[in-house]
Formats: sequence, structure tokens, C-alpha cells
Amino acid sequence: MKYFSKASSSSKNNGSIQIKASEIGFGTTPESSDTLPNPAELFLGSFSSCILKNVERFSILMNFEYSQAEITVSATRLEKPPRMDDIYYELKIYSQDQNLNINLLKKNIEKFGTIFNTVKASCSVNGDIKKIPE
Repeated sequence: MKYFSKASSSSKNNGSIQIKASEIGFGTTPESSDTLPNPAELFLGSFSSCILKNVERFSILMNFEYSQAEITVSATRLEKPPRMDDIYYELKIYSQDQNLNINLLKKNIEKFGTIFNTVKASCSVNGDIKKIPE
């Protein structure tokens, strides 16, 4: 599989990423630091969306139903060289389904997630998955 994105910015303005029919704005100026995502936050957003996509994928393969999933991700930025490390995620899955095997889901997400494995190859990643009764 191949993936493609295009991004642009102009001097003293913010940038945008074009992916398929979507456009995602991001901050490049000090004025936008409180309103637009920065590159580090977009990186964590990509990691989050990888996990959520795999929840949906594995709900079919593992035969469980859920109404909603939400994830919170935190990371530490190291200085020399500048990089992300110590990523921690907490995934909450809202479900009543007895078929939901949290341990197997976690194993599958961490084994088959494209972005997850790319990130894990360069920094520490830990997380917890919680089933929340509806």
C-alpha cells in the first residue's frame, strides 16, 4: 500500500495538509499556538486514529459490538535531539458485549497497527484499555 498527503504554508501564515477530500489546518505561528494543532499534536492524532481504526476493524474480526471508543494520548518531548518519547494511551470502549476480550484486543492493536508499530520502533509506548459499561 502507498499513502499520499500534500501540505503547504506561506510565510507568517499557518499551514494545511490535504489528504483525499479533507483539509487539516495546523499552526506554524506563535499566534496560532492556542487554536490550531502543532505538528506534535498531529502526530499524536495520527497515533490515536490508528488505534481507533483498529478497534473498528477488530470489532468485526473478534465479533464484538461497542457504541463508542475514545482515546487520550500523552507524550513527552525530549530536547536532544528533539523527539517524542514515553507515549501513553488510555482507550475506553463503551460496550455491554461479553465477547469483548480486552487483552486480545490490546494484543491485536499493538501487533497490527501500522502507525502504532512505526511509533513503537522509535520510542516507548504503553497503554491501557478499559471497558466501560453502557
